[in-house]
Amino acid sequence: MVRKTVKATKSQVQGGKGEVEFEHILDKDELNGHGSLYAKVRLKPGCSIGYHKHIGNTEPYYILEGHGTFIDNDGTKTEVGPGDVCVIEVGQGHSMENNSDQDLVFMALIYNE
Repeated sequence: MVRKTVKATKSQVQGGKGEVEFEHILDKDELNGHGSLYAKVRLKPGCSIGYHKHIGNTEPYYILEGHGTFIDNDGTKTEVGPGDVCVIEVGQGHSMENNSDQDLVFMALIYNE
């Protein structure tokens, strides 16, 4: 089977600022109970994904384009760019901010413990 990605825009994701664009690659059913999200994510300048925890799952980010600030479980802020991988362990929290003047694009995969 071949199909197109499903595009969706959500506002104030996890309490963050602005809108987040998702290109859903696989939906929850297609992940066969192993996870809930596999998507290409776009944060426009000034937008963010708010701080949230992953209980029973994890969500690595792989940065494709642009630059942003990853806020880790302990509050550490790290500037990220293309090729960086943001690792979130099961039970930890995180957020992502785009404080630049370019779009920030990354892959996100939420998979179960």
